[in-house]
Amino acid sequence: MSMVGYVAIALVGVLISAVSQVMLKKSALERHDSVVREYLNPLVIGAYVLFFGATLLSVLSYKGIPLSMGPILDASGYIYVTVFGVALFHEKMNKRKIMALVIILIGICVYSLGAV
Repeated sequence: MSMVGYVAIALVGVLISAVSQVMLKKSALERHDSVVREYLNPLVIGAYVLFFGATLLSVLSYKGIPLSMGPILDASGYIYVTVFGVALFHEKMNKRKIMALVIILIGICVYSLGAV
């Protein structure tokens, strides 16, 4: 498999991790009958299963990408989480948040172009 394939695996892992973060937030916003139900409900359990899968994908991706590239690709999670926050939780975007996302994207692109 080429390095591009391993990068794709890493990005899918980050996306899955972002989805699990959204699941945890959704569960945290709900009322639960007890403390046990707060931590042992389908959303929380499913989120941790997804986190485990994302970790496996991350480990697999490091077979074909340099260790220094991993944190750069992980930064794309900020973009995923922001998009999910706006779309699902109706969070507000402002100029500062948009600029932060643009800087993250530029950083990912600059690093990726230098790594090829």
